[in-house]
Amino acid sequence: MSDADRADQRLPVIVLCGYDADDEVWDPVEDLSGSHWRPNGALAVSLAPSDADTLYETLTEQLRDRRCRALLLVGRGRSPDRFSVQMRAENRALSGSGRMNVDLPCLARATLPVADVVAALNDVGLKVDATSEAEPDVGSYLLFRILAGLPDVTEAPAVGLLRVPADVSLDTARRGVKAAATAIAAQLAPMPRVQHA
Repeated sequence: MSDADRADQRLPVIVLCGYDADDEVWDPVEDLSGSHWRPNGALAVSLAPSDADTLYETLTEQLRDRRCRALLLVGRGRSPDRFSVQMRAENRALSGSGRMNVDLPCLARATLPVADVVAALNDVGLKVDATSEAEPDVGSYLLFRILAGLPDVTEAPAVGLLRVPADVSLDTARRGVKAAATAIAAQLAPMPRVQHA
């Protein structure tokens, strides 16, 4: 195993997931070489969109891996020109009517470093708001289900939802996702050298 491979094994993983199959808001391929983008200090895993329940199972499986320390859901928002970081999600059925699960709380709060993400997008010249308003879509549904299922531990993974403006180009969307993921990765500690089962 090379030194680079050993170094990669100590890097925490951040999962990036554009959840809308009809809207390619996140393309992980960095350039024509086909190499995938990754933030400093972390490995990025990009997941393809699927139906909501299948995607939930896939994301949950990713979060079971001890190396997975962050998950950023990415989708379009209603604003024509502003990114938004959704700070909470409501217990709503995917249809938008009624609660998804009466045994779960009404709200779940995102665990990602919201202030750092907002600052990072501002630093690259993008308009962004942090909001407690949940849009009634697959993104909010997934965010709530994932947050509600997180174990109650001190070192919970950073989980959140970034909404891309409705009218921006793929290049601008990618710039925003990269800025957000880089800010999240900067808060993640390396994995310990020795991991016990």
